[in-house]
Amino acid sequence: MKAVKIDRSIIFLMFILVLLVVSLIALVFELKTDPVENIIKDDKLLNVLFIIEEDGAPFSANIITYYPENKRAAMFDIPPQTGLILHSLTPPRTDRIEACYIEKGKETFRREVENLTDIEIPFYVVISLDDFIKLSDFLSGLNLFIPTPVDVYLESDMEAEPTLEERVLLPSGSVVLDGDKIRSYVTYTSEDDREMAVAMRRQQALLAFFRSINDNYDFVFSSEMFSMFESCMESNISGPSLKNLLQELSGIDVERLVPQQMRGSVRIVDGKEMIFPFYDGDLQKEIIRKTLAGFLSENAEDLERIYALEILNGTTTQDLARRTSELYQGFGYDVVRVANAPENNVKETVIIDRIEGDSVARAIGQVIHCDNIRTAAVKSDDEDVDDGTEYLVDFTIILGSDFNGRYVIKK
Repeated sequence: MKAVKIDRSIIFLMFILVLLVVSLIALVFELKTDPVENIIKDDKLLNVLFIIEEDGAPFSANIITYYPENKRAAMFDIPPQTGLILHSLTPPRTDRIEACYIEKGKETFRREVENLTDIEIPFYVVISLDDFIKLSDFLSGLNLFIPTPVDVYLESDMEAEPTLEERVLLPSGSVVLDGDKIRSYVTYTSEDDREMAVAMRRQQALLAFFRSINDNYDFVFSSEMFSMFESCMESNISGPSLKNLLQELSGIDVERLVPQQMRGSVRIVDGKEMIFPFYDGDLQKEIIRKTLAGFLSENAEDLERIYALEILNGTTTQDLARRTSELYQGFGYDVVRVANAPENNVKETVIIDRIEGDSVARAIGQVIHCDNIRTAAVKSDDEDVDDGTEYLVDFTIILGSDFNGRYVIKK
């Protein structure tokens, strides 16, 4: 009986040992699995939250969505001053989204951004502004297009006259900016600047950074150089996974990418200026959904170009065309003219296609649920609708009484 007991004990111990070995092998295999490579193999979108940090707070935050299959990408700005009810804070409160970054850390910030946008973001990369400038110099500067010359003085709390050191001078055209000039480019503001203009400059600098990495691919991803790059970044992945991620992002076709900014109303809450997304954030989620769906569209090439729109108010509702223009600008369209229609009693909203771009016209109509599309060559029987224009636009939208400010209501 004693011998039998000993044998059973040995068998039990051996069973435990086998379980431990199998678990250890599975753990090692899991650690060696590259999560970035898995997404690429599964033909999924690669979503990354890229944050530039200054003094422990997000200076700029953008979601970069990349589809490796066709190298199409999108960029969505997440303003640090976005106003939300932050349930991740204790106790929950209405505050800027940057508050959860400062108080709870990067992982909590990533989850709040996921809730705000309704998309899964498995990876984040954080780089300080100082390190961003340092790496820009290592890349021999960043190539940027500046439409008009910049000559402004930095804001100062001092009452004294501004000095030359506070002056920002940037030439116009396609220029290569070194680190110090890049710092000026992403930090300066002027009286004429809108918040979206500042966000766009920071997005353009980030895109120029990825383009420069691609231009210096062999140099950046050499073993010695990449270790220096990695030391300047903080991420929830590291080593080969981070290297693989940056290699993929460097392949973005930046010429086909249209950066998008958050649209919202500015309000002061508890002494803080906040941007509250339109329609409680539903508009931003819809913009992102439609943009990502376009990646897989058969007409994706048609939707890459920026189309010029003219929006006319055919009703007596004040400010309807301007508010609708903000809606379309959020989707990446260029609204070149906002005005009243010749008549203010138009019954049905109509989209006039002036370039015979049927697929694009339908996409424009989907934004406001309008399927009443006509070509410029076809005159309407409705005398209330004048489809003529003196402006060079691709599409004209004439808003009718069936439009409630967000959607066309079907009768």
